[in-house]
Amino acid sequence: MKFLDEAKIYLTSGNGGPGCVAFHREKFVEFGGPDGGNGGRGGDIIFECVPTLNTLIDFRYQQHFKAQSGHHGMGSNRTGADGDDCIVKVPVGTQVLAEDKETVLADFTSPGQRQVFLEGGDGGFGNAHYKSSTNQAPRKFTPGWPGREMAVWLRLKLIADAGLVGLPNAGKSTFLAACSNARPKIADYPFTTLHPNLGVAKAGEQEFVIADIPGLIEGAHEGHGLGDRFLGHIERTAVILHLIDGTQDDPVQAYQTIRAELEAYGHGLAEKGEIVALNKADALGDELAAHQARLLQDAIGKPVHVISAVSGQGVREVLFLLSEKIKNQRGATHVSKT
Repeated sequence: MKFLDEAKIYLTSGNGGPGCVAFHREKFVEFGGPDGGNGGRGGDIIFECVPTLNTLIDFRYQQHFKAQSGHHGMGSNRTGADGDDCIVKVPVGTQVLAEDKETVLADFTSPGQRQVFLEGGDGGFGNAHYKSSTNQAPRKFTPGWPGREMAVWLRLKLIADAGLVGLPNAGKSTFLAACSNARPKIADYPFTTLHPNLGVAKAGEQEFVIADIPGLIEGAHEGHGLGDRFLGHIERTAVILHLIDGTQDDPVQAYQTIRAELEAYGHGLAEKGEIVALNKADALGDELAAHQARLLQDAIGKPVHVISAVSGQGVREVLFLLSEKIKNQRGATHVSKT
């Protein structure tokens, strides 16, 4: 299934049905009077969050959603049937944005969450509604009230507990594959990951979800590389694991580049809890890896963990650190279960 995390759709709620002009006709009933019923109410546009979806790819093939209009009223004081609602099913983590792509109109974070987004128009009145002592044979009716139309953007932000960040080829996909059953694409060239991947990792008895996003480069917030739009998928995480390739010439510069992009993106990413890990220790050797870690630790003032996603060195310890950070951030009972 192709991954799609942004789509524009067009919504139209149902029009109300028109009222009816009718008069009662029956043998031996001399003055039957008006009996035109009211029109039915138009259907609503309802968003529903379902756990069976994990991408917005369906909205590439269907962009227009319209609820059914209400039916017209009928004689014998019969009210028209209401129009059927249109239910738009979205995956967990979907935000509904206005056309400016800034204003958040709705945010769906839990399965089963429903929200009436656009209400249908009310039905019109039939002539029986206008009957009075001074107007006993009205021929007046009203059409149904029109529904509402709106174009909105859907943006998917994955629900994960921990997020992986780093330059291209830092080993993020390899780490995800090493600690979960996820099988992201892994290769020895930059930008192997073109869309986010999720994996469920386990530390002791606790399970949590890790999100791997495409690598960032300097100037990503200005559109360089793949840009920074994918950072939206780690906005909801409790902690960030910052992976740095220990085999590159300047790990300190690599760290500072990613931190600068997180700060430029905003949305609180720069303030999230962070664990820094120097990856690819198997290619450096123990002595050189420890030396690189000390230099990086002295430069950034944070603990640096030496790991190798390929050999598994240090991976288990980092997973337990992530689990502890998640529990501290979200509470001991709010570690994701799958």
